[in-house]
Amino acid sequence: MAVMHVDMDAFFAAIEQRDHAAYRGRPVIVGGLSGRGVVSTCSYEARRYGVHSAMAMERARTLCPHAVFLEGNYAHYREVSRAIFAIFARYSPVVEPLSVDEAFLDLAGLARIMRTPRGYAEKLKADIWHEVGLVASCGIAPNKFLAKIASDLEKPDGLVVIEEEDVLSVLAPLAVARIWGVGKKTEEALRALRIKTIGELRETSPARLSCAVGARMAHHLLALANGVDTRPVVAARERKSIGREHTFPKDISAGEEAEAALLALAGEVGRRLRRAGIRARTIQIKVRLGSFQTITRSRTLPDATCYDAEIYKTAYELFCALRLREGIRLLGITAAGLTAGELSLFRDEAKKDSLYAAIDAINEKLGTAGITKAKLLRRAHE
Repeated sequence: MAVMHVDMDAFFAAIEQRDHAAYRGRPVIVGGLSGRGVVSTCSYEARRYGVHSAMAMERARTLCPHAVFLEGNYAHYREVSRAIFAIFARYSPVVEPLSVDEAFLDLAGLARIMRTPRGYAEKLKADIWHEVGLVASCGIAPNKFLAKIASDLEKPDGLVVIEEEDVLSVLAPLAVARIWGVGKKTEEALRALRIKTIGELRETSPARLSCAVGARMAHHLLALANGVDTRPVVAARERKSIGREHTFPKDISAGEEAEAALLALAGEVGRRLRRAGIRARTIQIKVRLGSFQTITRSRTLPDATCYDAEIYKTAYELFCALRLREGIRLLGITAAGLTAGELSLFRDEAKKDSLYAAIDAINEKLGTAGITKAKLLRRAHE
């Protein structure tokens, strides 16, 4: 056994149920509460009504109107995630995060410590429960693909070990949608060939499969259908960008509303850059129109920055150059080309660093009651 996949069950909703006794045993749905919001996570009580992640929030309200609907405290969820990943680090020297609530752990070379893979996973699950108060599902298998499959087979609170000799029999009855890379279009193409299960896929000739999905995809699908996945577990990758976007309840105009939204987004991106101790050379904006057309524009700066004002100025100039006349559904700002954000030796820059550090410290303590831009404050009271 080489790989363990750990997945926290209904992570955001489970945290809310842990923290609020009144939510326990009730359907809890976390996500955007606006008309265009989507479900981020829902408890297993809500899933019984057909609610699932990425579902439109309006649909979730129709299916389960008596649920507890929460916008979510994502800063708190990240804190809980850090505590869980600290536990992961005790169980393997190589941990590959997939998101805030799941990761791969490389178990190679840990035979003496583990004794048995199942016992090792049981101990990890127990540590998470006793130290964090949450339930995890674990899968252990010869590779990453199989480990992720295993962790999902007996959710919630699952623990499945797939032995080498059982790989093909475990995979055979599973739906082809379980394979990484099989989206709606690929699934439809396979269904046209009367392929619904991984076992049926495995029996299909490469030539026939290539005609339906292309040679490259056919090779990928057949490898995984046979339980072959050679990708190693890779420790946390270096972050390549930091961004923030917002979908509006109703389309906004390209005037003051968009200006205020970009100002708020620039502040959030700048704060996240400074918190991570990094700066960015490239600023990109993302605009989704009411027609769902998505436009991106970017600019590389002469000097890397983490200052709200500079991020906003660049983003606003890029936005104005678009000369939009159609309503705007979504706005986003992303900072890329990241570099270490050491304090500047130049006097003006050092003063900015000190000023922003003071503002961040106040806002960290006071939240929405802290320091904000006057323009945003005016809009909040309009």
